[in-house]
Amino acid sequence: MKRILCGSMLLLVPVAVLAAPLKVEPAPRPVTVPFEILKSGHMAVMVKVNGQGPYKLIFDTGAPVNLVNNKVAKAAGLLEGVQKPAFAPFGSAGEVKIKTMEVGGLKAEDVPAVVMDHPTVETISKALGPIDGLVGFPFFARYKMTLDYKAQTMTFVPSGYKPPDVMRAMALALMSADQPKVLAPAAHWGFVAAKKDGDEEAGVDVKEVLPDSPAAKAGIKAGDRLLTLDHRWTDTLADLYFAASLVRPGAETPVVVKRGGKDVTLKVTPVSGL
Repeated sequence: MKRILCGSMLLLVPVAVLAAPLKVEPAPRPVTVPFEILKSGHMAVMVKVNGQGPYKLIFDTGAPVNLVNNKVAKAAGLLEGVQKPAFAPFGSAGEVKIKTMEVGGLKAEDVPAVVMDHPTVETISKALGPIDGLVGFPFFARYKMTLDYKAQTMTFVPSGYKPPDVMRAMALALMSADQPKVLAPAAHWGFVAAKKDGDEEAGVDVKEVLPDSPAAKAGIKAGDRLLTLDHRWTDTLADLYFAASLVRPGAETPVVVKRGGKDVTLKVTPVSGL
């Protein structure tokens, strides 16, 4: 026992308690994955599905689902016990669950996917070589991701975010399509963004920055090209609003802008308000 005098009170505390080290959880380790840029402009990665493969899949940040063709689904045992839907265009077998999905050295478990011989993927496959599906939101949303186009590598760090069931969400959205939906950031940033029709370059334009706003204090300027917000691409206004909607007020957030031909990383702390 160890004697501790606290004010006028004498405490007896076991020495083992005082000496017990604090348990500190190690920070998630980043994993770097190589990718290939196809002649079509798509990024492709090598993926193992339930230990089978690797297969070449397009890494598509615009895809709401993971998609694999029937060849991969059969090899990986994804169709065992799955009843084929009555209406199955392009060989669709509906939604399945991948036990393990490995993208390079990155491994995720219980990943939802859709089985389909998608006509667009099939067309790219015929033109550029075997392509067996898409890596989409239910996989990459689990991580914070950065891209190095020069080295052609992606770096992933677990974010702790658990993606929702996108297929279910889409079905519910269709059933309630008559109800208005409002998409808005979760906090106040203080800048106006825009993107012209036909603009296919990465990012959106910062058109205006409000005085004394979080964006102004962080150094964002009108004329900047906003590339990522909180490690999420902002290639469209929808991308930007989605990324901003996930950031809580008071959270210091990295924002990458292109200015004068160079990428500049700024730290913005959005505040509560409209």
